[in-house]
Amino acid sequence: MKASVLVIDDNETILTLFRRHLVIAGYDVQTVQTLAGAREAIESKRFDAVLLDLELPDGSGLDFVGDIRAANPSAAIVVVTGHGDIPVAVEAMRRGADNFLAKPVDMEALKLFLGKGIELGAMRRSQMTRRRMVKMLVPYFGDAPASREVFSLASNATGMDSTVVIYGETGVGKGVLARWIHEQSERALAPFVEVNCSTLRGELLASELFGHARGAFTSAVEDRQGLIEVADGGTLFLDEIGDMDMGVQAQFLKVIEERRYRRLGEVRMRTSEFRLICATNQPLEQLVEEGRFRRDLFFRINVFPITIPPLREVPENIPGLVQSLLNFLAPRPVEIDAEVYEYLASLPWRGNVRELRNVIERALVQSPSRLTLAHFKQGASPSPRGSAAKSPEQAPPTLNLAEIEIQRIREAMDRFGGDVRKASSVLGISRATIYRRLSSVKKKDS
Repeated sequence: MKASVLVIDDNETILTLFRRHLVIAGYDVQTVQTLAGAREAIESKRFDAVLLDLELPDGSGLDFVGDIRAANPSAAIVVVTGHGDIPVAVEAMRRGADNFLAKPVDMEALKLFLGKGIELGAMRRSQMTRRRMVKMLVPYFGDAPASREVFSLASNATGMDSTVVIYGETGVGKGVLARWIHEQSERALAPFVEVNCSTLRGELLASELFGHARGAFTSAVEDRQGLIEVADGGTLFLDEIGDMDMGVQAQFLKVIEERRYRRLGEVRMRTSEFRLICATNQPLEQLVEEGRFRRDLFFRINVFPITIPPLREVPENIPGLVQSLLNFLAPRPVEIDAEVYEYLASLPWRGNVRELRNVIERALVQSPSRLTLAHFKQGASPSPRGSAAKSPEQAPPTLNLAEIEIQRIREAMDRFGGDVRKASSVLGISRATIYRRLSSVKKKDS
């Protein structure tokens, strides 16, 4: 996609010159001759760079620098000035411009400045995105004693470099907590690299972690950097480490002890200074006794354990969690009836916070501004704690697993007006799976 440049100058000849050179250089160029036109342009489109003349018929370009920066913080701003106006150009840079050029403009210098400025703008956008992600991923720890203990331990973990193991059921937020620890640590500006050990096995997991040299195995057509290498200076997060193959465990133990490793198929020894955080939904000690997890690796990683309680054990956290999720999911403030909290606290939440998020998101689709008990009881999947089982007369017709899955998919597709992306997010399955299941039903019906 072409980088877009807005050129602001009242001289038609200069605009034509700039447009011709910048189009040839590969830019998408828009030109205006007044501040009024410039304001309209930046309100209707995001530009990668703005080339600004300081003397315009309806005002000073100097005063417009701040408006550009406010409308588009990542835009590269280059001001154009006469030889006698260097102090004014310096003031423009103080107000937010990235550089200035004196007339007559050297087109090669202009292209260089624009290129560097757009590169700097991309870095600004990356940093702003990262700051927004950090804000979004701040976990709500809760007021329950067990949750306050988690916060205390996690806070202690941010100030050290020891290995952390986070225990907890699926959906409690182990990955969110791991990222929070990283973001609060001295390694925050370095990469946070996540590997799910349950989705990759054997050679595939080893290749993902260590990388490989070209020809190391059949599909290794080029050298590939491993995620251990990517995490150098930052944090390596191994999710579901209890599912790591025994062979890879032996290889990884050596990496932890020495911070040295080899890519698959390579003899050269490499180093990586990463901080290790692990997570698991299984009791590692039990896996050790069963011979499914190396004892030496267990003792090497189980330095600072943190256990996140399941949501059903801390129902007092639900009001705060709901508000936290609403702040993240809803574009504007949402009213929620008090009786909703009591109802939600009565549910078992087998899927923990992840399930609660899905329930909140479903309710918001029905009513984005106010949530009542009806929005949660319609199509609610979990049953309240201690609720009596339905009598045989009340029980719905028995369905096999495939039929239940199809039913849930159809309900989600109806709820989201056929939006497969939203349906897949709520159901926790891929879009490809949805297409495949619906296609199989069509074939059966035809």
